[in-house]
Amino acid sequence: MANFIKINENDNVAVALDVIAENTTLDVAGTQVTTTMEIPAGHKFALVDMPEATPVIKYGFRIGNTTAAVKQGEWIHTHNLKTGLGDLLEYSYEPDFAEEKFTEDATFMGYNRKNGKVGVRNEIWIIPTVGCVNNVASKIAELSKDLVCENIEAVCAFPHPYGCSQMGDDQEHTRQILANLINHPNAGGVLVLGLGCENSNIDVLKGYMGEIDTDRVKFLVSQESDDEIAEGVEIVKELAKYASQFKREPISVSKLVIGMKCGGSDGFSGITANPTVGRFSDILISKKGTTILTEVPEMFGAETILMNRCANEELFNKTVDLINDFKNYFKSHNQTIYENPSPGNKKGGISTLEDKSLGCTQKSGSAIVKGVLAYGEMVSTPGLNLLSAPGNDLVAATALAASGAHIVLFTTGRGTPFACPVPTMKISSNSRLAGKKENWIDFNAGVVAEGEDLDTAGQRLFDEVVAVASGKEVKSEKAGFHDMAIFKQGVTL
Repeated sequence: MANFIKINENDNVAVALDVIAENTTLDVAGTQVTTTMEIPAGHKFALVDMPEATPVIKYGFRIGNTTAAVKQGEWIHTHNLKTGLGDLLEYSYEPDFAEEKFTEDATFMGYNRKNGKVGVRNEIWIIPTVGCVNNVASKIAELSKDLVCENIEAVCAFPHPYGCSQMGDDQEHTRQILANLINHPNAGGVLVLGLGCENSNIDVLKGYMGEIDTDRVKFLVSQESDDEIAEGVEIVKELAKYASQFKREPISVSKLVIGMKCGGSDGFSGITANPTVGRFSDILISKKGTTILTEVPEMFGAETILMNRCANEELFNKTVDLINDFKNYFKSHNQTIYENPSPGNKKGGISTLEDKSLGCTQKSGSAIVKGVLAYGEMVSTPGLNLLSAPGNDLVAATALAASGAHIVLFTTGRGTPFACPVPTMKISSNSRLAGKKENWIDFNAGVVAEGEDLDTAGQRLFDEVVAVASGKEVKSEKAGFHDMAIFKQGVTL
């Protein structure tokens, strides 16, 4: 098996799949290339001589320009490559997608809710309206752990620092995210815990929740209770009794909504894990299911691929706004648009934002874009949707859950233990990580670099997602992790 890969026939770089020693001669698509230095695993090397300012092509697209002359076989990274991105760009709609093809339905074992929604978990959630009652929420959850049984799969609190002293969009975002989580079908019962004097108090929040099942959602105002912890525990017992009536039953996978996110990426992410998720997304969508792609800043440099897969010009224009609104957000805070890859990304072989984005967007597969969602907006259209949210792992994953994702697929080349309000499957881009962090990683896509074809890997992942949707715990659930984070952009009073 080759220890390198040339991803696209038009690329002028290849990627090392393992460390390649200096003075190693490689046959790359019929061209003999001798490395001029050691090439780290996941990193790029030149297939041709490149003068200064030459576009570097990977995935068939430019990932930046050389900052100095580069010899054939030379290592290409941040020391001799820089982004080619500018600020706001002009875009034109040039549709480029194939006709949809649907395949035979499949089922998972899930929970049918009374409002017609379906869940993949039957948990009791305690959601604070404001950060002041975070510890109370956590204490109620701790004292209610004995309610966890075969049918009540968890009792968990979701602390956050917001709900008061916020203005404008920040306050609206907090209210909408909390309301969406209260309505999330993975929760068989919800205790909404308020303080009483906060801006986003329970009465205000009810206006964002729509019609609710009063057996499923209960409210407690701490300032109005003699003992909010004891009262909260009793309410959770009531909720558990209500939720215990729900049993798993066969449900079409067309009802599944799966979020897609990456973080701690490396040079393998765009070769193994992300395209594997892309294959999974195509399979689920072919069965009339739904996937959501987010982290808008990590679309910069690859956005035209998504724009040209929009089903119509209206969605194209929404995608243009999605991209430009985030660029303007960066500019309004006097930040450069293209300074994104983290130190871990760079160490793993990702050199520029285009490099990261072209790998990142492969999670979208080849499906037509059917929806473009604002932050906090619920998904309503089956198929591939784009969601406005930043690249931050916890914020983006929470946004996916709040938009309706039952499960979040999180690809990583570096590893991370975090979770979000819904099952968060960690998909490793390399086998070394999968072997080292078995307590974090749920699925190893690294075997793609070792010879498994992407279609097989995508089907394996689909089968694993069905298993998780049917009740199989992911590693972060086994560890008891349930996190959430809300996007803050503005002033705190």
